[in-house]
Amino acid sequence: MTISPTPGGAPGRPNRGLGHYLRDVVNGSLDGVITTLAVVSGTVGADLEPRVGIILGIANLAADGVSMGASNYLGLKSELEQTGGSIADEMPWRHGLATTVAFSLIGAAPLLAYVLPRPAGLSLFSVAIGLSAVVLGVVGALRARYLEKAPWRSAAEMLGVGTAAATCAYLIGALLGGVVR
Repeated sequence: MTISPTPGGAPGRPNRGLGHYLRDVVNGSLDGVITTLAVVSGTVGADLEPRVGIILGIANLAADGVSMGASNYLGLKSELEQTGGSIADEMPWRHGLATTVAFSLIGAAPLLAYVLPRPAGLSLFSVAIGLSAVVLGVVGALRARYLEKAPWRSAAEMLGVGTAAATCAYLIGALLGGVVR
């Protein structure tokens, strides 16, 4: 892997391959899993019907995935225009696409809890948390391949952020579930 700046790109970032899109994939994956798990957490915390969680989760994956990708595209394009970087070399649309794809694919993991058979004694929420933890751990460990970090440390960072966000969503759902009916 060659670590050199792409013309107009970030210094020290690989000029091709997954490493070139690491920021985009990490942002999209993390935000996709966290926001979708937050939808599931809030739905379960508010004791809403499972179909509400599925509908809101799919709507979140579509709308927020496109929004994140478009925001990444516009943000990078703006940065390149401001700094005189090469839009043709950096191709911001690819970064936007990488963000959208990572958000939508990886972010779908918590929703699988609605369709996969659950082992006896495990709730939908437990399965969604487990699937989210596995996916965040795997993305974190893969992230470590491009950093000078131990895979367990990178996975723990991703899991820590995901846990904080899911806890917040669940508590808000539980608090407001009894108030808003």
